[in-house]
Amino acid sequence: MQANHNGFMRVAASAPRVRVGDIEYNVERIADLAKKASLNGVQIIVFPELCLTGYAMGDLFQQRLVLEGSLTGLKAIANQSKNINLIILAGFPFSTEGKLFNVAAVIYKGKALGLVPKTYIPGYKEFYEERWFSSARDLIGKEVVLFDKKIPIGADLLFRNTKNPNEILGIEICEDLWGPIPLSSMQSLHGATIIANLSASNEVVGKSDYRRSLVSQQSARCFCGYIYTSCGMFESTADVVFGGHCMIAENGSILIESKRFSLDDELIISEIDIEHLLLDRERTTSFGETIHEAPERRFRFIDLVFPSFKNNALVRHIDPHPFIPQDNETRDRRVEEIFSIQTSGLIKRLHHSGIKKIILGLSGGLDSTLALLVAARAFDLMGMSRKDIYAFTMPGFATSKRTKSNAIKLAEALGVAIEIIDITDGSIQHLKDIGHDTETQDVTFQNVQARYRTMLLMNKANQLKGLVLGTSDLSEIALGWCTFSGDHISHYNVNASVPKTLVKYLVDWVSNQKEFAKAKKTLRDILDTPISPELSINKNEKMQNTEKLIGPYELHDFFLYHFARWESSPSKILFLAQKAFGNKYKPETIKKWLKVFITRFFQNQWKRSVMPDGPKVGSVALSPRGDWRMPSDAELTLWINDIASRLSTDKDE
Repeated sequence: MQANHNGFMRVAASAPRVRVGDIEYNVERIADLAKKASLNGVQIIVFPELCLTGYAMGDLFQQRLVLEGSLTGLKAIANQSKNINLIILAGFPFSTEGKLFNVAAVIYKGKALGLVPKTYIPGYKEFYEERWFSSARDLIGKEVVLFDKKIPIGADLLFRNTKNPNEILGIEICEDLWGPIPLSSMQSLHGATIIANLSASNEVVGKSDYRRSLVSQQSARCFCGYIYTSCGMFESTADVVFGGHCMIAENGSILIESKRFSLDDELIISEIDIEHLLLDRERTTSFGETIHEAPERRFRFIDLVFPSFKNNALVRHIDPHPFIPQDNETRDRRVEEIFSIQTSGLIKRLHHSGIKKIILGLSGGLDSTLALLVAARAFDLMGMSRKDIYAFTMPGFATSKRTKSNAIKLAEALGVAIEIIDITDGSIQHLKDIGHDTETQDVTFQNVQARYRTMLLMNKANQLKGLVLGTSDLSEIALGWCTFSGDHISHYNVNASVPKTLVKYLVDWVSNQKEFAKAKKTLRDILDTPISPELSINKNEKMQNTEKLIGPYELHDFFLYHFARWESSPSKILFLAQKAFGNKYKPETIKKWLKVFITRFFQNQWKRSVMPDGPKVGSVALSPRGDWRMPSDAELTLWINDIASRLSTDKDE
């Protein structure tokens, strides 16, 4: 990868305000927008289909004056591109071999590097392109003479960056995307990581949603970045209207989208993460295998040096909370689905095992609350009595009145069995048995309590013939913030792949469901309770605060997402975190907690290697039987040093 760009390419889609038939004016708009994009560090800019002339030319496409004027306009763009450091893709009509083609020209540093003709030519409904244009399949030659030089032409061209061969640009034009097997599918299977689509897609009710879905899904199926642009509203005054719909997508997500029907030029800019795309291609084995089922097709590679990504500050939004959808409607839909997955997993385990009782340690904190709510829903769906859910609250040396009270209130509101077992005396006796005093509140002092609680739950499970339901969440499992053979152990853990930052949204959503209405007030108070293991208390009589001890969970969940989901290096995670949290945390603070995350993640794999079963609910999970396998004794030096390398690079800049 080129220095310091962290695998990103900056691209743009533009819909200029054109005048149909006024080539000189259109060239001026294209050049001005290309200059503007270049000043913003863009490496590739894509303009619409037939943008030099306008799409709605009709039979005027066959006028010699138009065809010659298009070539003159293209040469003018090429000349201006000498002083514009980006790759320009623009559409125009091109005549060769006695046929007319709808082509995309690739312009860079004063040269036309290649022409890509449209393959699928629509001739239905409001489209009459077959009246004027031939398909790329009708080409005989592989080269044409343009501006006194031979250049390649064909739908089999891919443009490859010689400095980073993973940056490969494929091009399709409008209808090429709409067919059962889009050209971009073949291009991606042969290495293209960026697809550009020069389009002229008109607006009718509902079409923009379909188009958006098409672009999003194609970027997902191809594991590619997709740059889509369509001509704007000044394109036509006839039977069709155009909206200037521009989109930049990556692997199923729309990164940025233009506002349609703008009276001005449209220009949208974002970055595409090539590293992420390659990772998903490599680990999704079906992607590579598809090539054997695809029609045989050969591609020609045009090698060039892409413009470098000089500006290291991303314009792309980096979500600080990647596990949590930003809009309320999507978030509610997501948490409802997660809650259903948790519930279904538990129902299957109970059904398979024949166990009809659940044993659960209820602390009055968020995690055990969520587990209890899942159990209650599962029993309701199975037609079983909630009285067969046995909640045990086990106060110890540092249990607060608030959490103890909330545990009891919650159990009573939900109608589950509740029992209080004070572990203080038992813990004191155990500390005496191992020769440990009760004043030194070290790890031993704390873990005695955690393990004693688990022992009680396991023994109660034997006594009542029940299943011990685990409560530790994904974030705790990642950090090893759980006591081995203590809260680390259970018969089944419904929270195993739910990150801490998402737990509260699940509890919040459940609190608004009718079946849990009686518990709403208590659930609201639990949501407001600071996160604490409640295993020790300091001289000032203040409770432990987990996030002060190991760092903010929102940072750790961000680190976890990018480390496990995208296999990103720590230096890249640090770069992204500074973008996402720059207004909230200082760089040195982010660095501090990232080192804590990496250290704890590596040092606690041995706990994850023997973690109990639990349902996978999202794209990040750490089960040793499923998504995550790593040696327990892996050294972390390489990863810690990578953080330092990022910091030294920042200083050099």
